[in-house]
Amino acid sequence: MTSVAQLPDDNIANIRDYRSNSLWRLTLRRILRQRSAVVGLSILSVLLVLAIFAPVIAPYDPTQDFIGEEGVRRRDPPCIHLLGCPEEQPQFLLGLDGNARDVFSRILYGTRVSLRIGFTVIGIAILCGTVLGAIAGYTGGWIDNLIMRIMDIVLAFPFFLLAIALVFVLGPSLTNAMLAIAIVSIPSYARVIRATVLSVREADYVEASRALGASHMQILFGRILPNALPPLIVLGTLGIATAILDTAALSFLGLGAQPPTPEWGTMLGSERNQIFSAPHLVFVPGVAISITVLAFNLLGDGLRDALDPRLVNVGKGS
Repeated sequence: MTSVAQLPDDNIANIRDYRSNSLWRLTLRRILRQRSAVVGLSILSVLLVLAIFAPVIAPYDPTQDFIGEEGVRRRDPPCIHLLGCPEEQPQFLLGLDGNARDVFSRILYGTRVSLRIGFTVIGIAILCGTVLGAIAGYTGGWIDNLIMRIMDIVLAFPFFLLAIALVFVLGPSLTNAMLAIAIVSIPSYARVIRATVLSVREADYVEASRALGASHMQILFGRILPNALPPLIVLGTLGIATAILDTAALSFLGLGAQPPTPEWGTMLGSERNQIFSAPHLVFVPGVAISITVLAFNLLGDGLRDALDPRLVNVGKGS
């Protein structure tokens, strides 16, 4: 057998070129060519840094109140010494809320809460949706009909109203709000997985695996489900934005995170009547939600364009 060292230089160059253009490398190149994906990823990187180092960056504990402190009042506007705020007053970069807590510190810790919400909710939805969709698509028959009819029933109800109903039954809390959003999100992922399984379960390479004696689990997880990764990644990225927004809406209504949890929806809900007297208390958490949701939407749109199988010529000639 000829070793790599004995191959002609042209063949070695071709092998190196093949390795450099592997599927993952080509996919990464496509993603980096999408401006929306790069912008979204950049914003998310900043948010992740803020979330991880919140205890270091935040000047105060998010639940600490300054009631009784000299020169401090509830809902004080931002006080920045470099911008002329008196040195004898404590510095609050984004002001104080109705309980005399530092808004800047609560926003930083709220980044942690919101990112945890998004990844946890979509993680549960993808896991359950993948299992249900794979079973339905691979087995077929009455099992497929039963699972998909249940998914259709869930989809028949308005998404947010069903989440409200579930939280009403389970009780108001951040955990129950996350569970409710995850449950109503499952059908979307189950349908994607089922469609993928149905489209490839009779493919030649799947039949070849069966002929070689592969088990059902090996075929399903080794041959079929990898084809569902691109659409699942895109749908999951966009779903994180939806999960953060919907959980914030539930918290705004008093059904999600409860005080004094530093969650952006709760911050909005508790100060919604101060939009004219203390607009910074509504504006700041609203902007934080918008930026986070925008970042995931931009990343999801970029991933969708980069992973689109119809873009067959992307990466050639570069």
